[in-house]
Formats: sequence, C-alpha cells, structure tokens
Amino acid sequence: MISTSELRKGVAIELDGDLWQILEYQHLKIGRGSAQVRIKLRNIKRGQTVERSFQAGEKWPRAYLDTRDVQFLYADGSDYHFMDTDSYEQFSISGDQLGDNAQYLTDGMVLQRTSYEGETIGVELPVTVDMQVIDTEPGFAGDTQSGARKPATVQSGLVVQVPLFVNAGDTIRIDTRTGEYQTRV
Repeated sequence: MISTSELRKGVAIELDGDLWQILEYQHLKIGRGSAQVRIKLRNIKRGQTVERSFQAGEKWPRAYLDTRDVQFLYADGSDYHFMDTDSYEQFSISGDQLGDNAQYLTDGMVLQRTSYEGETIGVELPVTVDMQVIDTEPGFAGDTQSGARKPATVQSGLVVQVPLFVNAGDTIRIDTRTGEYQTRV
C-alpha cells in the first residue's frame, strides 16, 4: 500500500480498478480543516488525464510495472509484432495502443516493454532514432536564410522539417519526444 505521504511523480497506483500514473501532486492545508492532497493522474491504459483530491493519509495499492527489453520485428496491417530479447517470446500490439509511437519504429529496434500482471500496457521508445531520408527536395545554395528548413520523408513515412543541406539517402537523428530533426548521422 502507498499513502499520500509517499506519493512521487511517476509512481503507478491502482484506483477504482484502473491503473493510474501520478503526473503531479500537491499537499494542501487549508485553514482549520484537515489536509488534502490534489493529484493529477493519467490512466495508463486509456491515456486520459484527471485531477482528483483525497484526504491526507488515504492509502491505495501500489502497482508494480515490469519493464523489459523487446525488439521490433515487423508490422502486419494494424498490428505491430515484437520479441522479448530475454525469453524470445513474441507478442503484438495494435496500432491504436501504440499511437504516434508507431511512426518511429524501424526493423530490429530495441525498446522498453511496460507490462502489468503479464498484460502489455505499451512500449517506450528511445529518446532518439536514426532514420534514412527517402524523399526531399534538393536544397540550393542561393535560397538560404537563417534556419531555413524543408520537408523530408523518412523510411517510416514520417515527414520531418530538416535543414537545406540534408539530401535523399542521408541518415538523420530524430527526437521521438518532439518529432524534430536533431542532426545528420
């Protein structure tokens, strides 16, 4: 069990039969009343965010999430197939469950699988990924200005704004948190 005094950002708790991750918490002591804790929570399975208040000292079951290394194998329609690098067990995740993370996947990429009681909740991408530019307009030396950018399509179909010197066939590093170009590799 975890009480309101042990709350930390990122801790997972079980609340009302669902799995929630703490995004923010604030301890409030108002006048003569008892102290309260206001918590901003994110539903781990559905992604919805809510803000709730609880009395200080309230307790909930702590949820222990298991993280393991997995390797992306291939995409099959709307399903994405992965393999656990320790047990070689294969599993699939739907495109809806992956969301925007699907556009950063490349064959053989190693990611972190998050599971709770044997059920896969999701996968966590590395901070950056290296992808090859498939298509982009040629950049000309005369049309530069500070920070000039052009669109480039990478191997997964993702369109990224890149500097003018990047050409088709180049490998670039992309930040998976923001979707922005970082450097040419």
